Amino acid sequence: MARLSSTLLSFDPGGGPFAVDQLTLGIFLDDQPDHRIAIGGDRRAERPLTRHQGWIMPAGATGICEFDRPLSVRMVTLERALLSEVGLADPAAVRPIIGAIDPMLLQMALAAERFMAGQALYRETMIRALAAEIARVAGAGARAGAEPGDEPGGTVADIRLRRVVECIEDDPAADHSLETLAGLAAMSPYHFARAFKAATGSPPLHYVIAARMRLAEMLLKGSSLPVTEIAWRVGYGDTSRFIRSFRRHAGVTPGAFRAG
Repeated sequence: MARLSSTLLSFDPGGGPFAVDQLTLGIFLDDQPDHRIAIGGDRRAERPLTRHQGWIMPAGATGICEFDRPLSVRMVTLERALLSEVGLADPAAVRPIIGAIDPMLLQMALAAERFMAGQALYRETMIRALAAEIARVAGAGARAGAEPGDEPGGTVADIRLRRVVECIEDDPAADHSLETLAGLAAMSPYHFARAFKAATGSPPLHYVIAARMRLAEMLLKGSSLPVTEIAWRVGYGDTSRFIRSFRRHAGVTPGAFRAG
């Protein structure tokens, strides 16, 4: 199987047992107000889902999924080796997530089929970006029991820092000052900067820039928006500064990235 696969599946009303060998993201493309699910057994629970909600299942998950309306679902699966590359060492050691999908992850997953058809460098870049986003979201639900700093794959164990990471990823274009992020973590700016770098491997500013560049890559390849509009959407009021930042990140200008 490919390192990452994105498949559109359609099902008649009913459903039934499921088993996933690899960590899998499922995005519902239809409202399912009567959706029922059981994980690891047969005791079903009502879990209504709307369009663009869904679930993330760890590798090895089994259960039952039932629905009373026709269902189309986008399935994204990732190999363990790919997840390990982006920091999630054990894709079986995450909790199932059912319901709303992280907004950034949702955008990337829905665009996966398009970017997987791109040229090799772009395809590999975007595959890793999507894998990293799934690892981030799934890693936040890693099973309890690890000591802070000891979670598989280096996921952010401190709930205060995890809250900051989620804030940045949910809205990378926002004005994320050091003081604002430190306040969100209830730390002094000095201690926050040190703790954040220790947990994520990047200083807060670099993390924000990387999140903005991932969003810019998606918008460049997945839309026809002009570069000036994309610069604004990812938090840059100055297009020239955005172009310089993007070139440092990707090695090419936004225009060349889009053309490639």
